[in-house]
Amino acid sequence: MFGQIAAANALSDVYAMGGKPITVMNIVAFPINTLDKSILADILAGAAEKVRESGASLVGGHSIDDKEPKFGLSVTGTVHPNRIRANAGAKPGDRLILTKPIGVGILTTAIKRDLLDQEDIEKVTGVMATLNKNAAEVMDGYNVHACTDVTGFGLLGHAMEMAEGSQVEMTIHYENVPILPRTKELAEQKVVPGGTKKNHAWLTDRVEYSSNLDELDQLILCDAITSGGLLVSVPENEAEKLLQQLLGNHVDARIIGEVTSGNPGFIKVF
Repeated sequence: MFGQIAAANALSDVYAMGGKPITVMNIVAFPINTLDKSILADILAGAAEKVRESGASLVGGHSIDDKEPKFGLSVTGTVHPNRIRANAGAKPGDRLILTKPIGVGILTTAIKRDLLDQEDIEKVTGVMATLNKNAAEVMDGYNVHACTDVTGFGLLGHAMEMAEGSQVEMTIHYENVPILPRTKELAEQKVVPGGTKKNHAWLTDRVEYSSNLDELDQLILCDAITSGGLLVSVPENEAEKLLQQLLGNHVDARIIGEVTSGNPGFIKVF
């Protein structure tokens, strides 16, 4: 699963830009004299499975002996220069679609503290290991104005970058945002990663929260994610059709907000 998640995370950047992954190289750091070699074999096998699913080819890699295991991938893809999706270009009136639930950082922190049962673990790891391939391919048929994948800066952090780059304001409807089960419950137990707290502090002057949302709700929206979904800005008249096609292709997507012409780089959450 570690290998699958690492691969899905690395491949996601190519999908977010509208590209097709072509080649992949493994990057490995592993304590070869202290950990069983079968662990490394499992990591590589998991990554290879996701690379095959993407249609890319594994062409080699680099490895070093290190005291702490680390694994990632260098991915090369292709995209037509006129069809590159950037995290800028959103236009007032657009609708915002998110293709995976949030709460990953909080739940993975709970795993480290042995607070999740097997069902919960399988749910969150399954979300992280899901490629953004289906979502990216469905979007090819639509006029996507802007797109980014949601990762370390959280939903609001990446939305703010898109808003700033596009010189627009965004409105997010909290009740429409897909959130993994138990996320709020665990946040109430103070199971919140440090990166999430830093994101929340960083966005203090860029986000206006509704009075109905407490600090835990705010932290969830800022949760630092590994291998999250795509945040997509599309014209209003295409949004519902795109949403239905995404859902029909097994993508857990939601329309979560809209783009307005207010304060550039600013987000309102209701």
